[in-house]
Amino acid sequence: MIRRQFTQIAGAVAVAGLFAWSPAQAQEVVKIGYSGPLSGGAAQYGKNTLDGLSFAVDELNASGFEVAGKKVRFEVVALDDKYNPAETGINFQRLVQEHKTPVVMCPHSGGGFAIQTKNVATKTLLLSYTSVPQITERGNPLTLRIPPEFTSYIPAFVKHAMSAFGKKVAIANADHDYAKAWTKAFVPAWTAAGGEVVAENPMSYNRATDFYSGVSKVLAAKPDVLFIGGASEPTALVVKQARELGFKGGFIIIDQAKMDQMKPILGGNYAMLEGAIGVLPLIDDGTAGAKAFVGTWLKAYPGRDPASEMSLNYTAMLATAEAMKLAGTTTDAMAIRANLDKAFKNLKGSQNPHNLDGVDARGGSTAKTRVAVVENGKIKEVTLASFN
Repeated sequence: MIRRQFTQIAGAVAVAGLFAWSPAQAQEVVKIGYSGPLSGGAAQYGKNTLDGLSFAVDELNASGFEVAGKKVRFEVVALDDKYNPAETGINFQRLVQEHKTPVVMCPHSGGGFAIQTKNVATKTLLLSYTSVPQITERGNPLTLRIPPEFTSYIPAFVKHAMSAFGKKVAIANADHDYAKAWTKAFVPAWTAAGGEVVAENPMSYNRATDFYSGVSKVLAAKPDVLFIGGASEPTALVVKQARELGFKGGFIIIDQAKMDQMKPILGGNYAMLEGAIGVLPLIDDGTAGAKAFVGTWLKAYPGRDPASEMSLNYTAMLATAEAMKLAGTTTDAMAIRANLDKAFKNLKGSQNPHNLDGVDARGGSTAKTRVAVVENGKIKEVTLASFN
């Protein structure tokens, strides 16, 4: 009798446990891969992009997200590639094979190109945080280029710098693939406008911390403007060392570097960037969606202003999740990709602070270009119409 009662009690506990755990068992775990620089000179840039991705995942998990009536929990699996495309390729294989990631995000073009050699075969969606046109021009059907193409900035950059400072430019940007693509597009536009390239000396922004010799070399050519950019922190060091060496001209800053992220290294103000032109910092964006996102971010990260690499990757992750919901699947990368355009259009303003309009047929996001200059030590947005 005692044995029978024990058996009944044990069975009841087992059944109760089954019901207690059934919601957890019904929950699907979807791993989102990340391969980017988490060490070296671009480590802060990599952390910013990763934090934007993770911020979206935390929001999705807190919301009780569902796909096809099934609860989904997202997890980010992050691997360091040191900004080395060869390491990105290795990481991608690990993410797909070991962690079964249907989506992998990479924040540099070289790594994106490496992933594109394999992602169609593995049926994996690439979230590519790079603005180089080539990432979508290759026709890879499983790629989302998160920011708009950088070529949209070039006419404004050329006209502002040339009219404000002069026609002689020196190339002193980074030496990675992304910066090379920028230089390839920028130089013909500068010369077509009547300008002259007086020196060209790309530098290893991701490995060096002292740029005096490289900056001195280009300043010897007496340029009016320096064309610079890579990750924000080393870009700031290039600016600082150019000013310390007596450079009085202007800066054209490629869109990877963010002026607000450079400011702490430049004494906490924009004085050294006087006359510079670059992308509009998110913290200075007055639109309702940007203000709402900044407020939410600062509640989670007090004292840490968000840059566009946080917000754009946050938006891309939310759009990817929405595309999964629209497609009714978390694993079919082609179906998810097919729904990305509609997914972006479904996002609220606070979820899409850069007002990305959608995704074109090649997989590139579209949006209105926003640029800013530094005047009297302050950021000022300048409309593209003023450069026409």
